[in-house]
Amino acid sequence: MKVVDHIKSAKNTLFSFEILPPHAGESIQTLFTNIAPLMEFKPKFIDVTYHREEFILKKRNGGLLEQKSIRKRPGTVAICAALMHKFGVDTVPHIICGGFTREETEYALIDLNYLGIENVLALRGDSIKGQNDFCPTPGGHAYASDLVQQIKTMNDGRYIDDDLENAIATDFCIGIAGYPEKHFEAANMTSDFKWLKHKVDCGADYIVTQMFFDNRKYFEFIERCKAEGINAPVIPGLKPLTSKKQVQILASRFHIDIPEELADAVDKCKDDKEVRRVGIEWAIAQSKELVAKKAPCLHYYSMGKSNAIQEIAQALF
Repeated sequence: MKVVDHIKSAKNTLFSFEILPPHAGESIQTLFTNIAPLMEFKPKFIDVTYHREEFILKKRNGGLLEQKSIRKRPGTVAICAALMHKFGVDTVPHIICGGFTREETEYALIDLNYLGIENVLALRGDSIKGQNDFCPTPGGHAYASDLVQQIKTMNDGRYIDDDLENAIATDFCIGIAGYPEKHFEAANMTSDFKWLKHKVDCGADYIVTQMFFDNRKYFEFIERCKAEGINAPVIPGLKPLTSKKQVQILASRFHIDIPEELADAVDKCKDDKEVRRVGIEWAIAQSKELVAKKAPCLHYYSMGKSNAIQEIAQALF
């Protein structure tokens, strides 16, 4: 079932979360065990992230260095299929620009269509580690809007090869990212909303936000969307703090603000056990206000761990 159809048919705020695929060589059973406690709260969909290649230098015989491409967390499509089979839940694989040609993207979408996966989250993706700026793959897309357009074109029954006969139209529900505190590469909020609207105009069906810790950012984002004529549902993304170091890591990596009240409370904690309690209570308060304001769904970033989200879900769902 499509994400937007889940939202349209819901009487109350929905619950969903995002997971990371296991590292290469790890068992999927660990992932199943981690997810299982969250299934009692009836998530309508689970996002599965995609991680692009990394390049390492490996020493060869004779002392020469060889650049080698590796994927530390492969298997996004397979994980989605496995979760659907194991738990009977809809999945949303992330599709990214980086590391894919247009042809490879088309093949991936064909595979997803064969598996009966109806939802995708279209993202530009990050730059390769060690590179300051995002560089598109030759023959690939430079922007998420281009990726959205390709998916929408397949939904219209048009593929890269114009000579295909009896080509079947896909029917993907397309999600995109939104940034209540501005994408770090955007010059300003006006520019950021220009590109957000462009992605929606290209065919995106819903928006899921970057994590935030101040609900005012989300409410202001919603109002700006309305003012800009962006009518797609906006799903808030949430993440409970669980350690002191996350205050700096999350602020730096995701270019978000940590409210002074939350930062002060974390600073007063003696250890990460106390931080975890502060983080969960903050996320519960955030979640309750969002539910009261009729947010369509609460989407939690698990970062590979589910215990904190389980406690939050117990208080909400």
